[in-house]
Amino acid sequence: MIAKLTSDERAQKLEPLLGSGWKMQTGRDAVAKSFTFSDFNSAFAFMASVALQAEKMDHHPEWFNVYNRVDITLSTHDCQGLSSRDIALATHIDQAARHFQ
Repeated sequence: MIAKLTSDERAQKLEPLLGSGWKMQTGRDAVAKSFTFSDFNSAFAFMASVALQAEKMDHHPEWFNVYNRVDITLSTHDCQGLSSRDIALATHIDQAARHFQ
């Protein structure tokens, strides 16, 4: 069973993500971030890169794409909130975004 982040884990692991632009979602235990790329091809390449990693992790983001913008929300459905999987995927997403921006 996947566990929600504890208070200590939130302070240690979640705070750095919030400092890099991820925001807590209102009304649910989830984080979200918007990414803007130079064009649709870059946005789609970024999404493909994230999709491959998400599949390896068996942890899939909620996302929305319009042209060069990708909005991503992360939460773990199995525990109804944020887990270490969200931290790991968000970290990968930030690294991938730097590559494609």
